[in-house]
Amino acid sequence: MPKISIIVPVYQVEKYLEKCVNSILVQTFTDFELILVDDGSTDRGPEMCDQYAKQDVRVKVIHKKNGGLSDARNAGIDVAQGEYLGFVDSDDYIAPDMYELLYRDITKENADLAICGIYHVYEGKQPKKKKNIYLVVDANRALEIIFHGNVISDHAVNKLYKRKIFNSLRYSVGNYHEDSIIIVDILDKCRKVVIDSTQKYYYYHRDDSITSQSFSRKHLAYITAWENNEIKVQSRTKDLDIAAHQRVCFANFLVLDKIVKSNMENEVPETREIICYLRHNYKFILKNPIFTKSRKVALTGLMFNIKCYKFFVQLQSSFITKSNK
Repeated sequence: MPKISIIVPVYQVEKYLEKCVNSILVQTFTDFELILVDDGSTDRGPEMCDQYAKQDVRVKVIHKKNGGLSDARNAGIDVAQGEYLGFVDSDDYIAPDMYELLYRDITKENADLAICGIYHVYEGKQPKKKKNIYLVVDANRALEIIFHGNVISDHAVNKLYKRKIFNSLRYSVGNYHEDSIIIVDILDKCRKVVIDSTQKYYYYHRDDSITSQSFSRKHLAYITAWENNEIKVQSRTKDLDIAAHQRVCFANFLVLDKIVKSNMENEVPETREIICYLRHNYKFILKNPIFTKSRKVALTGLMFNIKCYKFFVQLQSSFITKSNK
């Protein structure tokens, strides 16, 4: 039995698949099986998956009808034989020692979940390096840090999980932001979590990915996911309550940013509701140290009108673009 099962959903990614799979096959930790889940691709992806299986006995391939990212992950979980599970998205890639680091951390600390840091990769831009942090925490503290979002995130892909976490748990099919939807349920099955923010996962932001797209109604699900998470953790600890509410505010900011950048503030009925929510939480956001000064300035503009907010959002976006060139 392999120590780790690495699950990679594959759908319309022939352009990126080779780099992704090769980065896994050259891992310094070699005791793994790689499960490639062809989610009904119509490009060369299925053929490429089968070729990898012929070249390396550690590779297994599942061909299935298209059901979306969550359904593909679940199909991989169902056949996984490893003591631990890992997920990699097929348009991303990983450092050669990522699973060595995660396996070392999870076994050394006898933890249920190990997390490493992420490089966010944009075309033509150099990924930014962050300060390394190493922590061993309980589930509530891990959730608090994930809600903050400035050290580690809710992404499925930069983690190593004990297989038993998924004995009775699966990703929500048919919903966007599946990582946000399931994160509290995952942590609730953990006794101990080790966080090593050393960046080992390269998260590639494609122009057509959900994280890079202009606004569409599916982005509203991001707010709903974090509202539900706030309800799930309500009254556990004061710090967790604050962190959960901060994340709901951030979700509203993120969606509003997409709306105004797409010039759709007059076309999306929920815009008014989002504005009212952020205005209602003005004092909370200004006092919260997680929010940046630029975010607080933009919110102050929103207290006047949406045009002021839009001006600050566009100014900040222009500054980030220039600084990354």
